[in-house]
Amino acid sequence: MSDTRVRTTVPVPATASPPRTTAPTPAPPRLTPLGLGTVLLGAALPMVDFFIVNVALPTIDRDLHAGPALLEMVVAGYGVAFAVLLVLGGRLGDMVGRRRLFLWGLAAFGVTSLACGVAPGPWTLVAARAGQGAAAALLLPQVLATIQAATSGQRRAKAVSLYGGTAGVASAVGQVLGGALVAADLAGSGWRSVFLVNVPVAVVALLLALRTVPETRSPQPARVDGPGTVLLAVTLITLLLPLTEGRAAGWPLWSWVMLAVFPFTAVAFLVVERRAERRGGTPLVPPSLLRIASVRSGLTMILPFTLGFGGFMFVVAIALQDGLRYGPMAAGVALAPLCVAFFAASLAGPRLVARFGRRVVITGSLIQATGLLALALTVRAGWPDISVAGLAPSMAVLGMGQGLLLPVLLRVVLSELPAAQAGVGGGVMVTTQQSGMALGVATLGTLFLSLLPSLGMRDALLIAVLTQFAVVAVTTALGLRLPRTVR
Repeated sequence: MSDTRVRTTVPVPATASPPRTTAPTPAPPRLTPLGLGTVLLGAALPMVDFFIVNVALPTIDRDLHAGPALLEMVVAGYGVAFAVLLVLGGRLGDMVGRRRLFLWGLAAFGVTSLACGVAPGPWTLVAARAGQGAAAALLLPQVLATIQAATSGQRRAKAVSLYGGTAGVASAVGQVLGGALVAADLAGSGWRSVFLVNVPVAVVALLLALRTVPETRSPQPARVDGPGTVLLAVTLITLLLPLTEGRAAGWPLWSWVMLAVFPFTAVAFLVVERRAERRGGTPLVPPSLLRIASVRSGLTMILPFTLGFGGFMFVVAIALQDGLRYGPMAAGVALAPLCVAFFAASLAGPRLVARFGRRVVITGSLIQATGLLALALTVRAGWPDISVAGLAPSMAVLGMGQGLLLPVLLRVVLSELPAAQAGVGGGVMVTTQQSGMALGVATLGTLFLSLLPSLGMRDALLIAVLTQFAVVAVTTALGLRLPRTVR
């Protein structure tokens, strides 16, 4: 019996192609908890320095014989340079790398802080403060852009809430720390220590950032918009400079001329930016950014909030020292309940927003209004014998309301931003914050100081507080336009 086997042959192609292999997709950058702490430490520096100088101004005046106009410039030079260059700082971070700009900003902030601390005269201090503001404008936009690009989901929500908490607490801590440093007079440094303290902090943040902050940049970086940059700078300068310097200088002709020029430069900026976007260019502030509902509604609320907050902190710093005769240290301690309540409320924000949506913002506004009314009643009933403990309840309620409000607004603005516009979006948002605070100092501060000679400290403070109450009412009404759910 023969064994018959059927053989089957499988044809083999003449040239066998190896299987295709695709290059692995690089993992997205991830911001570790230590990296987040590092960028928040960097963010705190310029925020603290916006306010830290307030309690040191009388000592600077005595030491450098500066006079009121130059003292205003010490504050305004920082604020105007900061606000004018913020959007440009965000755009540059998108182009050359946010980590790189963060490092450059930290280094420049440390150097200019040293220059402020060793300034031999008032004009040198003004110039160094302007340089410090420019360094802050390089540094701060990279923080939100890095958070936006290197976190997602609940981690991003928590990071933005921590940023918001840092923003509010740093503003109050600036005056607390400034009062403590001036009172301590370390090694006879006096007011200089409020600037010199930044140098070691900047060095530590720089060393940490080299190891913990990932590099991110826009996938399609755009060139700098020269005409838009110039027009935005002129627009902000023609508004902020006369409002912050005009009163101290006696409202000279140049201040009125600049205010008259402001509307024309603002319109020119809008026209140039719209034309650049229509032609496919890269405007500094793309008008399409403001057509995003979350960006538009969030910025609309951030402006009045920061206007009231900046003006309040300036007015209270004067009232506590010149009205209630607190020393620098006691004036700082009086703000501590506000700091603690603000930070605690900002940490609770993400969980509350997930459950209640925009109602958290409206509730925060109402709590803030309650704190202002409580403060007004305390001032009216107890002036001029109000203790630090007597101010604590109203300050704590005020801080709680602000802590529920600001971090959620920042989160709203960033919620629908595409990653490619994280830098410019963060720059626009922080510019709105800083411009609002500068406007608050200029408007609420000018109202308060102009009423002092005729009404006295108590009644001038009451009118300023009630004016902020009206601003909070506007903020509350605007909160009804936010989306019901906040991502």
